[in-house]
Amino acid sequence: MSASQVRDYLLSLQQNIVATLENLDGHTFQHDQWERAEGGGGISRLVEDGGLIERGGVNFSHVKGKTLPPSATAHRPELAGRAWEAMGVSLVIHPRNPYVPTVHMNVRMFRAYAEGHEDVVWFGGGMDLTPYYGFEEDAHHFHTTCRDAIAPFGEQYYPKYKAWCDTYFFLKHRNEPRGIGGIFFDDLSELGFEGGFAFIRAVGDAFLQAYVPIVERRREYPFGERERDWQAYRRGRYVEFNLVWDRGTLFGLQSGGRTESILMSMPPIVKWRYDWHPPQGSAEARLLSDFLVGKDWIG
Repeated sequence: MSASQVRDYLLSLQQNIVATLENLDGHTFQHDQWERAEGGGGISRLVEDGGLIERGGVNFSHVKGKTLPPSATAHRPELAGRAWEAMGVSLVIHPRNPYVPTVHMNVRMFRAYAEGHEDVVWFGGGMDLTPYYGFEEDAHHFHTTCRDAIAPFGEQYYPKYKAWCDTYFFLKHRNEPRGIGGIFFDDLSELGFEGGFAFIRAVGDAFLQAYVPIVERRREYPFGERERDWQAYRRGRYVEFNLVWDRGTLFGLQSGGRTESILMSMPPIVKWRYDWHPPQGSAEARLLSDFLVGKDWIG
């Protein structure tokens, strides 16, 4: 196994996901290839104002740097000063129909190295779902797919990474989850290079199975201004999390990453209100009371 094999897999994963989403959406994704002055580059694939997707992107990046930024060494102070390379695929899809949830997925490999020291390699990633209207069937399907994808590596991984996802994608300043979670993991090294690579392949390959059936169930649901207004309001929470708490956003900006690609995850239309709450008993209120609670969705 080598880093070049990881790169080849990530490029094929990006292409497979884009091809499927283009078929669902009916529009072709833009292809934006870029280079980074300090080393490496990437390919951003983006669609805006599509048939299904209001804004969405599937990014591949393979970037290098001379010194790890603070966000990467906060939990590994012994690696401060090392050179590094990171590669991964990251996607965020914001559909237009409020009944189709926003989704995020990321798989990545990170290597820190220095002359005279052994390379330190770890893997990370996961996927999570952010609905605007709650459907237990969708939550069950998404979490079951996540669990089944990583079950071959050990029964301990899903509950561990499900709990980590619930903790990570939590807006501390709002005291509420961003969505219904999924799985999240970082610093995965105990499986070795081959095992870690197999783990992120399992997660990446499960994404379409986890998300496409939900899209197909909900995309034809009728909606109006009320539903779009609620969607825009809840998207504000998504923006708040990405700009205030997300380590990936912070790492990208601190390491001199490409701003357009880093902020691709932002939804196109967002609203904020002062101290506002949906009417009691409404479908909107039910999202908050029954779905954004960090519960066990598989049972």
